[in-house]
Amino acid sequence: MPDFQQLMKRAQEMQQQMAQLQEQLAQRKVEAQSGGGLVTAVVNGHQELVALKIGPQALQGQDVELLEDLIVAAVQEGQKKAAAMAQEAMGQLAGGLNLPGLF
Repeated sequence: MPDFQQLMKRAQEMQQQMAQLQEQLAQRKVEAQSGGGLVTAVVNGHQELVALKIGPQALQGQDVELLEDLIVAAVQEGQKKAAAMAQEAMGQLAGGLNLPGLF
C-alpha cells in the first residue's frame, strides 16, 4: 500500500499542474469558420468566444437569418475544437487515464 504522505504529495503536484494547464488553456485559441470563411469564430481553451470576424461578403446578401446561422455554426465548431484541445491536454496531464467527468 502506498505511503499516505507520498499520495498526498502526488495529489498536490497534480493540482499544481492542473492549475498551470488551466492558465495555459485560457491563452490558447482555436479558429473555426463557416460559410466558406465568411464567418470566423476564435475560441479559447475554456470554450469562451474571444473574437468573431465577419467577412464583408457576408453582409452583401443582407440575409440576416443566414448570417445568424453562420455565426452560430462557427461558434459551435470553435467550442468543439477548444473542448477537444482541452481534453487532449488533460489526457496528457493524467498520463492517458480516462477519468470520466473530469473534463
